[in-house]
Amino acid sequence: MTFPTWALAGFWGLVSGSALLLGAGVGFFLRVPQRLVAAVMAFGSGVLISTLSLELMEDAYQKGGFDATAIGFVGGATTYTVANWLLARRGAKHRKRSGSQQHEERQKVKSGEKPSTDAGDDNGMAIALGALLDGIPESIVIGLSMLAGGAVSTVAVVAIFLSNLPEGLSSAAGMKKAGRSASYVFWLWAGIAIISGLASLVGYAVFSHFSADVVAATTAVAAGAILAMLADTMMPEAFEEAHNFTGLITVLGFLASLFLSKIGD
Repeated sequence: MTFPTWALAGFWGLVSGSALLLGAGVGFFLRVPQRLVAAVMAFGSGVLISTLSLELMEDAYQKGGFDATAIGFVGGATTYTVANWLLARRGAKHRKRSGSQQHEERQKVKSGEKPSTDAGDDNGMAIALGALLDGIPESIVIGLSMLAGGAVSTVAVVAIFLSNLPEGLSSAAGMKKAGRSASYVFWLWAGIAIISGLASLVGYAVFSHFSADVVAATTAVAAGAILAMLADTMMPEAFEEAHNFTGLITVLGFLASLFLSKIGD
């Protein structure tokens, strides 16, 4: 039985997004040492850095040249940064932290100490939107990777899966310490996993009708957003606990992704 390509795009997006739910289960129910969480975050960061530099940016450059790639890359980073700044004002700044940061930030929101909050507010919606902001660019990439020949980029799926696992783990651990219920945590990540599948489907179905320049710019937009996300949310958590070992672990993640990309060569 042959499935339509758009359905396969959605399936692989769902597979990569499911790692968020898996990681959340580990982070919520098991007592994972924060240093181990940080190490996994650093490894996942290295994997994503390798993927966006060796896969996404190279693909964007080959399809659209430097101009489209540069505009998309900076545009994606700018859009993510502005959106992340707005959400941080609503209490989602530490949404991926596994320590006490989420608890402290939630208390500030409830007391109205955050710039865009009033006393009695909660930051649950801001965290949900932040998780969505972090996940959509990665998922769109999977759909875009299928435009060339209808086959998914195994490297992209594996890389995003490996990076989503520590994201869900770290964030869920922090949410538990902030007093979030299990239903909130798992409905949140289940919803993000489903939206990841839809975003991947859209990435293929919508952009299959556009020119190579548009596809290149969109790929670069996703790459820029992912890199900005790494710098703003994942790397701070990694360095907080792993300290001097962060760089080495990140390099190992980069090398693992490079190895995966060269297996089929």
